[in-house]
Amino acid sequence: MANRGEIAVRIFRTCRELGIATVAVAAPDDTGSLHDRSADETVEIESYLLAAEHIRAAEQAGADAIHPGYGFLAENADFAAAVAEAGLIWVGPSAEALRQGGDKLAAKRIALESGVPVVPTGEPSEIGFPLVVKAAAGGGGRGMRVVREPAELEEALEAAAREAEAAFGDGTVFCERYVKRPRHVEIQLLADTNGTVMALGERDCSVQRRHQKVLEESPSPAVDPELRAEMSEAAVAFAKAIGYTSAGTAEFMLDGRDFFFLELNGRIQVEHPVTELVTGRDLIRDQIRIAEGERLRVTGTQSPQGHAVEVRLYAEDPRSFLPQAGRLERLRLPTGIRVDVGVAEGDEIGIGYDPMIAKLIAHGPTRAEALARLADALAETEVGGVTTNLPFLRWLVAHPVLQAGEATTAFLTEYPPLSEPPLRLPDAAWRGGWRLNLAAVSPAAPPDVDSAAHDHVAGGGESRVTAPMPGTVIQVHVAPGDHVEARRPLLVLEAMKMETPLAAPYDSTVKAVHVKEGDRIAGGALLVELEAD
Repeated sequence: MANRGEIAVRIFRTCRELGIATVAVAAPDDTGSLHDRSADETVEIESYLLAAEHIRAAEQAGADAIHPGYGFLAENADFAAAVAEAGLIWVGPSAEALRQGGDKLAAKRIALESGVPVVPTGEPSEIGFPLVVKAAAGGGGRGMRVVREPAELEEALEAAAREAEAAFGDGTVFCERYVKRPRHVEIQLLADTNGTVMALGERDCSVQRRHQKVLEESPSPAVDPELRAEMSEAAVAFAKAIGYTSAGTAEFMLDGRDFFFLELNGRIQVEHPVTELVTGRDLIRDQIRIAEGERLRVTGTQSPQGHAVEVRLYAEDPRSFLPQAGRLERLRLPTGIRVDVGVAEGDEIGIGYDPMIAKLIAHGPTRAEALARLADALAETEVGGVTTNLPFLRWLVAHPVLQAGEATTAFLTEYPPLSEPPLRLPDAAWRGGWRLNLAAVSPAAPPDVDSAAHDHVAGGGESRVTAPMPGTVIQVHVAPGDHVEARRPLLVLEAMKMETPLAAPYDSTVKAVHVKEGDRIAGGALLVELEAD
């Protein structure tokens, strides 16, 4: 298993059911973690991002196959090719399919040639502002920036490229037209080595923070059988165009009944459990059987059975979504629903990896019942010793906009985390992106972290900029004596391979800088002192 955390534990579970022995890999700073303890055998490796280390571990353990999970090298075509060259089975799509589908720019060209609609991509002068800067490789919101105006473009391009290079080893980025208030809807695909490609319905992943998904559900409240068939047909057409095999996900932006292809994720998705619950399938089992050469027995679009909703329990601030570190002194997870967990009580949540604790997935005969079961499960959940997004998840699942099935990707901009929900929703006739009396929503990625980082000193115009989370200082833009304008970036922190710039709260003079580039700092550490001009 060339991965760690929740997905490794999840895959080990299916392997045990199939009678397959498992080998975990663990980096030096990750030994003793839950996935390490869950495997039949563990081999220590230098880093999860080194393909040669995974192959060495597989050969050392006498393994037959490598499953990449999600993240790290899961969509790395060179890794897939190296696994095959080593005589091992790759549980995933071919290296060539990964190259074609993994490069977002190449994927868009193939989609157009296959008759699949895409969002316009090009030079900023061609597509205008606001626009989105995206990483050509990878996903999960890394290497992604929303740019409102030309003055922000250069910094956004540089930051997105750095983040993409750190996360995926490829700093290539591109610009795409920004679409306000779309839904994020994706189609789950399965394809075997005999040319059979099937669609397993859609997932709605519109509720996102920092361009990463928070809540996913299947089926989408915005998709009817006719639209599901159209989107599934487009997804299958793209998969066939690149010769795709294994499990994969075609992601779309949905605007009314118009949909646009975004990318193909050539791996298992974090949110795959909601599809499993409404189809009755085990997608990991399907991946393994496809890798063994078995033929898929079912074809065509699948009708969902009931409704499933998933939320991700993270060690992060429930308002700013900044990652948190600490020891899980208490962890009580709910019963009665599916829980996919990546850590256990007593484990340490560090700053080096994704801070996911568990995924909570509820299923019911109707959407209302699934949401009610999830709300009950969240009320039952207890976490101690580390700050989590549990209060936010409870707020989210009870929110009337979410309950009504009206959430778009702008949800957390329009309704800041833990804010008072509206007393009532407008009538259905007045809901939707066409409302002429609705002020335009800023495309800024919610929420603003600066307020969490500034400690204003009483009795004077001074401010102490502190670290909102543990991390590494990767850039320092100011020095003592510098005059800075409000909102000017002072420094940039990196945690979990995501960059967070911290800006001046007002026009001021830099009194002192307490860190330098490369420093690893704790949450709350004093970074910069300012004095108002």
